[in-house]
Order: sequence, then structure tokens, then C-alpha cells
Amino acid sequence: MIFVDQEKARQFFRRLHEEVPGPGKVYLVGEIMLVVEGWRRWTDEIELHVEVEQQKQFHDRLNRICKETGVAVYVEFPGDVIPLPDQYDTRARPVEAAKIGLDQDGTGSGLQFYHFDPYSVAFRYIARGDEQDYQLVLTLMQHGWIDRREMDRLLEGLLPRFTFKTIQQDPAEFRRKYKGLMQMWAAVQSHAQGAAQRHAQPSQQ
Repeated sequence: MIFVDQEKARQFFRRLHEEVPGPGKVYLVGEIMLVVEGWRRWTDEIELHVEVEQQKQFHDRLNRICKETGVAVYVEFPGDVIPLPDQYDTRARPVEAAKIGLDQDGTGSGLQFYHFDPYSVAFRYIARGDEQDYQLVLTLMQHGWIDRREMDRLLEGLLPRFTFKTIQQDPAEFRRKYKGLMQMWAAVQSHAQGAAQRHAQPSQQ
């Protein structure tokens, strides 16, 4: 197994950009988002969603790059797993070129790289509900990519579209997981506030 750290990710995406013809869009999903941003040290696979004109050519070259580098890549559209919140496609975040080993103008033509809508990613990982999945969502919240109130709002519009078939679990189970995540978020904020207050207090002589 090849562990993908920030440098390995840059090498991989630079090669993908150089060898795969555009135009097209590549969306980072899950842990690789955090690795690229420097918020996590490594991941064991790169999860992507792709929108390209030459699908077969793209996947043929992607598979070759994976075989030659040993990097595991999983291609998935989050909307195949859960319903996506309204206007999810407007909330994709462009990836800074330097963070994936490209020149500043490297995304001007050919493949363009984005982080998939963080709210959609959050809901997709909450539905899976492992401890590591919760930590991913909490990291996105800590860095301001997800606002608690906006996520609450999007979820209320999304839940009526949840069924056992679409998310492979009872919507009530999803609500329970969501509540548990928010309790974890409250604990994170409380800890951060306590640390800030201790830091602000003058030292006792």
C-alpha cells in the first residue's frame, strides 16, 4: 500500500494534468482534500469525481498512472451514494495550483481541479459514520469550510429526499449520527475556547 502524503499528491496530480487530455474537471473528495490542504498528513487512497469529455481515454490513462505509481484511486460521485443538497455544484472550491504541483496558470486549460462541495462531502461521510469520517467533517468545520447553521439548513431540505434505498440506512439513523457529530463539534469548540482563555490569562508570579 502506498501512503499518499502532500508531496506524493502533488506528484500524482501533476502527472495526471500532464498526461490526461482535457478539457475536464477533477473533483477531490474526502481525505485527499485534507492532505492537499495540509490538514492531514496522509491518506491511503485518492478519492475523485471526474467530469471529462473523453471518459475512456481518461480512465485508461488514470489506470496506467495508478499502476505505475502504486497510488490507489477510487472514482465516485457522491450523488450516487446520497442525495446532494441544493446548489451543491456552485460550492466547489478551486484547488490552488501550487498545492497540486502545477504552475499558477496550470489550470487555465486542460484539466481543472476542485474540491467537491464540502457540505455534500460532509453528508456523505456522516452517512457512513465511522470515527475517522467524523474527524474529516470536524476538520472541514474547524477550517471554516462548513458553517454549522448552513449545514443545519441544507440538511432540513435534504432529509425528505433520504430513504433507506438512497443512503442505505433509516433517515432517523442519519439524524442520530448528525446529532452525535454536533456534540463532538461542541466539545471541540469548548476545548478551544478554554485553551484561548487560559492563554489570555496573565501568568502568576
